[in-house]
Amino acid sequence: MTPPRSLGEVLSAIDPEEDSAETVSVADVLQEIGERSYAPLVLVVSVLLVTPLSGIPGTPTIGAVIVVLITAQWLTGRRHLWLPGVLLRRAVTSHRLTRAIAWLRPMAAWVDARSETRFRLMTAPPMALLTKLVILAVALTWPLLELLPMVTSVGALAVALLAFGLMVRDGVWLAAGYATIAGMALLINWLARQVPV
Repeated sequence: MTPPRSLGEVLSAIDPEEDSAETVSVADVLQEIGERSYAPLVLVVSVLLVTPLSGIPGTPTIGAVIVVLITAQWLTGRRHLWLPGVLLRRAVTSHRLTRAIAWLRPMAAWVDARSETRFRLMTAPPMALLTKLVILAVALTWPLLELLPMVTSVGALAVALLAFGLMVRDGVWLAAGYATIAGMALLINWLARQVPV
């Protein structure tokens, strides 16, 4: 199976067909993307958390667990991804997934048109290792921050940008991901200031 090479290809791979089942599970997504395609798998989970799907209670936490497990195995160089059955069976309705993908399509086209191989030093070791560790660290914050408005979506956007940068070997998108993490930190700081002492 050829791994996706653009955000548009990632979305097309998981877009349910008209005659598909009523739900799409994590196992279905894994089958479509490929169990060796670590960057696309992190990308698809994180980019879906940028959409209104993130408003479903518990979704950011489940997404965090999946991203953490994928990234941990990515870091260790495991050849085939393993996820526990309880996560593989997690599913979303085809209708919701189709709406989320439609919501993402214009952004995907814009991003893909502006991606190329640039600043490869940022996408090669040891920087690639650092980026994977950052993805892991950001995803670990999502369960703690789920109740804060917009924060997990901003964190998911940062992870999506980092995973996309590694997937297409474009250091510009990695830089955008790191800038988004800085924005998330500022947002958390601002929200913290709104809480009465």
